[in-house]
Amino acid sequence: MSSPAEPAPFRKPIPQVDFDLDDLDADEEKYLDFYRNVGVHEDMLVPLAEHHDGPYSYYVLFDRTATWDPGTPQVLAVHLQRDFEKRTFSFEQAPLPLSAMAQSWLIHRGCPPDAIGLDPELSGPPPADEATRALERRLAGDGDHYAMGYSYTSDDPDDMVVVVALRALDERAPSLFRVVVEEVDTETWTHTLREGGFDTVGEAPQWGEDRLMGEAGPLPPVRPAAAASRPAGVAKAAASPSPGRSR
Repeated sequence: MSSPAEPAPFRKPIPQVDFDLDDLDADEEKYLDFYRNVGVHEDMLVPLAEHHDGPYSYYVLFDRTATWDPGTPQVLAVHLQRDFEKRTFSFEQAPLPLSAMAQSWLIHRGCPPDAIGLDPELSGPPPADEATRALERRLAGDGDHYAMGYSYTSDDPDDMVVVVALRALDERAPSLFRVVVEEVDTETWTHTLREGGFDTVGEAPQWGEDRLMGEAGPLPPVRPAAAASRPAGVAKAAASPSPGRSR
């Protein structure tokens, strides 16, 4: 997301998210799943972006309850599907560490890319530079090209940072393993997003751990595509394609 802490300062009242499920039902398992993962937090969800297309709705939500569980992703992507004739609904949801990743998740479930832009008054500190904006655009468009193996969100006022380790799904991709780091400058109230490339499955999360301890060096650059090849002796390693946290 644009900030790993609660969006502030708000220049307008925080709107309530409306899932528009009045008079709609679901089977018991689906209804309980929605309540446990989404509905129970409804009054603590801030709609950073939403798009509605007939029976389908797409939401990028900031979950203010996540701050009570250190490290947990604080952005929630929700895709609602309604059947007004049958008066039922279904849904998908995914907690994700960055707003751009939530946008990507929704785009690859049918949301038009230009319809899910973030509300600048609710989405926290703006990008500090063009490099940040460019990487966010690429993550939103190409996020399905990567599996997330690790993430940690810190909203410590002295070090507001999100660290995400990714694995390219294309074996031919340059720097098969990536780390994306979002940092907030609380003095200028802006954020930066940077990316580094790694050759092995262990290096990326280790750099992330070191960064959270304040001991990491500079991010290594992503290798050019022409130079990309798997180092001899490095085995293929899997990363979870579903959002998760290993800390």
